[in-house]
Order: sequence, then C-alpha cells, then structure tokens
Amino acid sequence: MIARRVRTLALVSFGFVSLTLFNCVSADEPRTPSEVLRPFDQKDLGSFSTWLKKTGREDPEHVFRLENGVLRCGDEDMGYVATREAFKDFHLSVEYRWGRKNPNDKYVRNSGVLLHGVGPDGSANGVWMTSIECQLAQGCEGDLILINGKGADGKPYPATITSTTRVAEDGKTRWQKDGKPTIYSGKQFWWSKHQPHFKELIDTRGQNDVASPLGEWTKVECLCQGSRITIKINGEIVNECFDANPGAGKILLQSEGHEVFFRNLELRPLPANPVPSQESKGKNQ
Repeated sequence: MIARRVRTLALVSFGFVSLTLFNCVSADEPRTPSEVLRPFDQKDLGSFSTWLKKTGREDPEHVFRLENGVLRCGDEDMGYVATREAFKDFHLSVEYRWGRKNPNDKYVRNSGVLLHGVGPDGSANGVWMTSIECQLAQGCEGDLILINGKGADGKPYPATITSTTRVAEDGKTRWQKDGKPTIYSGKQFWWSKHQPHFKELIDTRGQNDVASPLGEWTKVECLCQGSRITIKINGEIVNECFDANPGAGKILLQSEGHEVFFRNLELRPLPANPVPSQESKGKNQ
C-alpha cells in the first residue's frame, strides 16, 4: 500500500512438511515454525481467512482463488488473505507476478506482504489490520509502511518501527545499514535505492530496481527475528527495521486494486545464523 494511497503431512524433496499448523485457528499465542510450511500445497484456502472492503468475509466475485499452487488476488476489490494463525521468528519467502492491466490504471501496480497482523479485520480504514507492510508496488518494492488499526479491545493500536536511515536529496528517508536510527513518524521508509523523485506511474521502473521485469516472478523474503525485520528482494537486502511493534501476528497478502499472483509461499525456521539483533533506541529525525 503506497503511503498516499497453509490435515495432512506432505512428503517433499526436503522431507516431511506439516501443513497442520496452518489449520489451527487460534491466534492467541504466536507460533515459531519448527519445519517448512507450504500453505499453497493445499487444494483450497482453508488455511486462510479472507477479508474484502466491500463484502467483509464473503467473496462473491472470487477475488481470491488458489489453483495449482498459485494464489490469484484480483482487482475487483481491496482486501487480503490472512493466515489463521499468528507467527513469530520466521523466514517467509514468496514469489509474485503482476496480472492483467486495468485500462483506467494510471499509477503503479500495487500490493504488499503485511507482517505481524493483529486486531480485528478491517480495523484500519475498513480494509486492513494493524501490521507492518513490505511494499510490492512497482518501483517501491521493499519499502516499509505502517498500517495503524485497532486492537482486539477496539482501542487504537498503532504499529511502530525504527530503522537506520539517510535522507536523500528529495527529503525522504531511505534505509541505510549504518545510517541514523530513526523512529517511524508517519514517513514511508523507502528501500535503500528508491529512485529520488520517482514518478509512480504504471509499469515504470526505478533506475536501480532489483524486482524482476513486468511479466516475470519476483522473490520476496521477510526474515522476522524478535523485533527485527529484514527484507530481501530477489536475494538482495533492501530494507531493515528493529524495535518493531507488533513483533508477531498473522501474515497477509494484499489485493489492492491490481491483479497479482503469488506462488511458492514458504514459512520456515530462521537460519542457524540469522541477522544479528540490534538493540537500539531510535532518535526522531
């Protein structure tokens, strides 16, 4: 989302993979994966709940369809598929590819992976839930955005993160590994090489984009360790944050007015040597 706008055991080449965990409906206690989970190996979306702005939990237009391991998120409405269980300390990877082009589209194709989703469905602007978004919009792949909804008690639950940043010539913050610790203050934390003054017009690319060309699959990885999140696009680290709150929750895949396909969704344990944690108190920019 632009700031303006997984009861069976499956045998696979890597060994036995349990899909059972994705059928648990309790989100009270986040689970840390102990094996690789592949929710798209199932025949339907029973591992997920869905939410749409117009129709809530109902999907009369079949915006979301899982066929042959590929999830279609359509352009008929805005909303998401969400894991029925909350997770923490995991390595998520998924591939996405853009679908049809709407004739009236002017701005970049738009979707995202929402991490640590908490609270009621639709509590943020009637569409989302409190979460931390890994942006997938064209030219903006890997940006970090906060979505502020409400908690289970109905009270406002704003998400918070801190990142190390620099300020580019356009006055916008971008991730920089050794940059200044900056608490999110309503500004979009752009990925490291986000092109200054990039015009967000449909099917345009930034000069240094690492996402795949239009029509090809792009791989996104989100390594969530404690309160730290590291984002990779096609294998390249493009953004990081720490002091993330919420630090656990559901995982959501967005439908945001542009048809997009997702495949090879995997949720696995963190590697033996995950990204070192950073304990730091950010300073406001």
